[in-house]
Formats: sequence, C-alpha cells, structure tokens
Amino acid sequence: MVVGIVGLGLIGGSAAKAFKAAGATVVACDINEPIIGYAQLEGVVDGVLNAGNIATCDLLLLTATPKAVEGYLRENAKYINPQTLVVDFCGTKRKVCELGFALAAGYGFTFVGGHPMAGLQYSGYKYSKATLFSGASFIMVPPVHDDIALLDKVKQALAPLGFRKYVVTTADFHDRMISYTSQMCHVVSNAFIKSPSAKYHRGYSAGSFRDFTRVSRLNEDMWTELFLENKEHLLGELDLLINSLHEYRNAIAADDAEMLRGLLRDGRIAKEEAEK
Repeated sequence: MVVGIVGLGLIGGSAAKAFKAAGATVVACDINEPIIGYAQLEGVVDGVLNAGNIATCDLLLLTATPKAVEGYLRENAKYINPQTLVVDFCGTKRKVCELGFALAAGYGFTFVGGHPMAGLQYSGYKYSKATLFSGASFIMVPPVHDDIALLDKVKQALAPLGFRKYVVTTADFHDRMISYTSQMCHVVSNAFIKSPSAKYHRGYSAGSFRDFTRVSRLNEDMWTELFLENKEHLLGELDLLINSLHEYRNAIAADDAEMLRGLLRDGRIAKEEAEK
C-alpha cells in the first residue's frame, strides 16, 4: 500500500508513523522541507510526494490546514489517480468538502471528508507518534451517506491508525458540533489563562487547573484560520456561554444563593445527561 501525506505536522507525522509501522510505503510533502528530510532519516517517510508520483498512491491523506488543503487540491487534482482514495483531516469541513467533492467528480477519484478526534496541546512533527489515533473517534463526511461499500473502504484504508469508532455526518453538522466540543474549549482556555493570577498558580493548582488550561497552549495561526472559517457556529456558542456567565456573575454579585445553587444544579444535571 502506498500512502501519500500532505502536511507532516503532529497529525500527518503521526499518520505517517502508524502507516509505516504497518508496512506501508509512505511519501509525503510539507512546506517545511527539512521536516521531510528528517522523517526520511528516521525511516518514517520513503520519498517526497510530488506531481510525478501522486498517481501511485492508494490513499492520499490531506493533513494540513483547510486553506492549504484547498490550494493543494486545486493544484494537484489533475494528477490524482481515479483509483486513489483521498481523505482530508481538516478541523472544519464545509469549504474543504465542497471543493473536494467537486474536484473528485471532475477528475474521477474518490474524496471523503474526515476529522480524527485526537491531538495534543503541542504541534509539529517532533511530537507525532504512531499511537496518537489509537482508540479515538473518526468523523467521516462522505459524498453520499448510503454507500456502505465506500464507508467500509475508508475504514479498511485507515485501519492502521487504530480508530475505535467511526461517525458519519454532514459537513455542516460536523462544523456545528466542533464549534462546541473543540473550538470553544480552545477559546475559553486561551482566554482564561490570561488572568494575572495565572503566574502565581504553582502550589495553588491541581487537576482542574491543569486540565482546563491544557489547550491554551495552541498554534495561533492554525486556530485563527479554523475559528474564522467556522465563525457562524462559533459565535453562536460564544454568545450562549457569555449569556450564561452573566447569570452566574449576577447571582454572585447579588449574594443570591438560591439562584446560584440553581445554576450549579442545572450545570450538574446537564453534565449527567450529556454522559448518558
């Protein structure tokens, strides 16, 4: 199996290591060319992915940012073999999938949108690991939702990554849910850590502080692109949170124990219901 990978950061590097460990031939490209050389020295990458060998790929993974993936597809779609399965791993789906489906229809290859629910607070190839996706969920956005053969093909192709669960959805529903489960977490954590109190946390913090601030250490370039591309859904979630925080603040400012107790109770119940 020949696997092409576009983007050799945390996600792409981890995919390369997992496929290499499974015996695949891996070819890759990245805007940071020295990274490719380093990955070749490590024995993770067998060669550089380019227009001349892209047609040899059985599987092509697009693991860069949405804009980079869109640019890559526009430039290289004409070189992709009709037998190649193309899967993107971008954090938003609407624009990437719209373009991917259109180009796939025009050039005859298969495109499926995807998003692995795995990652770290660190970015870059040096933090990549073959087990990053093991046990994680993978979200699929196929061109049609009733093509069981295609869904099975994607599962078989990605098997070396070790996903535990596959979720099939639409691009819009993906982006709406991700605005809450991922993007909001990064926004709130990044804003929270800006308190002047943060520099004095040692000796006063435990698991809640560590867990809550983990994703405040982020790649600002990538997340800026993702937030703005998904602004419609993200702004809706931000408005809901801001309104809710005002309720807590007002109850505390007014010494309204009954209101505060009710807000806390509602939050506890919401968590219990979310975990059912």
